[in-house]
Amino acid sequence: MIWRRLAGGVAMLACCGTIAACGSSDDPADEGAKSGETPVATETAAPESKTGEQSEFFVQADYDKQLAQRSATPEGPADKPWEQMIEPGEMVDTSEFKSDKADGWNVCFSNAANDNPWRQNGGITMKAEADNTPEIGKFTVVDAEAKDDKQISDIESMTSGGKCDIIIIAPNTTATLTPAVEKACESDIPVIVFDRGVTTDCPVTFIHPIGGYAFGADAAEFLRDNVKEGGKILALRILPGVDVLETRWSGAKGIFDEAGLNVVGVEFTDGDPAKTKSIVSDYLQKEGSLDGVWMDAGATAVAMVEAFEDAGQEVPFVTGEDQNDFLTKWKEDGLKAVAPTYSNFQWRTAIIAATKILKGEEVPKEWILPQPKITAENLDQYVKPDMPPLYYALCGCEDLPGFPEKWGGK
Repeated sequence: MIWRRLAGGVAMLACCGTIAACGSSDDPADEGAKSGETPVATETAAPESKTGEQSEFFVQADYDKQLAQRSATPEGPADKPWEQMIEPGEMVDTSEFKSDKADGWNVCFSNAANDNPWRQNGGITMKAEADNTPEIGKFTVVDAEAKDDKQISDIESMTSGGKCDIIIIAPNTTATLTPAVEKACESDIPVIVFDRGVTTDCPVTFIHPIGGYAFGADAAEFLRDNVKEGGKILALRILPGVDVLETRWSGAKGIFDEAGLNVVGVEFTDGDPAKTKSIVSDYLQKEGSLDGVWMDAGATAVAMVEAFEDAGQEVPFVTGEDQNDFLTKWKEDGLKAVAPTYSNFQWRTAIIAATKILKGEEVPKEWILPQPKITAENLDQYVKPDMPPLYYALCGCEDLPGFPEKWGGK
């Protein structure tokens, strides 16, 4: 079972500088030059890649397991990946939580934030699934606005007064929210954690796609297989201190190091398109060119691509995600790209799990969902011309009432 066991915190990326050795009169090449002999050529050390130290979140066993799970066959309906399970293992007896409230259940959700398209798309899907579940009488959502202290307060409020029949939590950060989740587990209300992990296994179930290592590795392997050894790679991260994002970088770092790729920089974009474009533009001026760009979150992938276009340069090998604007630009411009995903349909799974628990049905202790990868070969099936730019192809929402209009489609 893969619970986030290590202490949280910001993974500091220590950049290694290149040390240039200065020649002296004792250098054989200098002596040869003085005597009129042809100097012997000496090897120049390759620039040292700036991948830094491994994250404190890194766990080798989890890394190995996630990479293997990419080829595992999930259990469950083939046409409903949001109900599928990869290696479910331990099943939890939830009969103690069975509820038959006449006026329906109050399902409560503490959301880390609603501050990016991936989360906004997921939130719409989650509400649609709740609205489509007749046993749910009320769906209560509280937005922590990416603030740990607010989410801790939100969770405390949800566990008091008997207002909630079940609590779903998407933690803002891993270590800081762990005590609040543990305290919620001590109440008589069942707790579900999804999306981001915590360092306790007290919730009834933890729902997530395969994980960050798999996402980061999918993107890094694409660059490894296409960029020449020594090629210059820029790594763009969104923010530190969140387990699934830290492990995305960990999943890529080792592959880059082993492949001999030259990571010229690791930068945080804060999910801001303008900042993303500025970072890429700065590196193009400094480095002259780049051979590839790796991203741990693809919401700003189009801005990254536009930086190359603005500089009058060919777009190199790049990675993104299943946001519709990137997929559309990829297809229209013939980009050399790959899109790992962190299945947005998990927002639907959280409601399905809550329903099962309140019906007293078994759920896996760790509910691992499939995590498809979009490639040039399957791109056409994911591009959605009638959906808005910020729509996520893996929302798993197309059979829900109100699609496509609720998601901004035509």
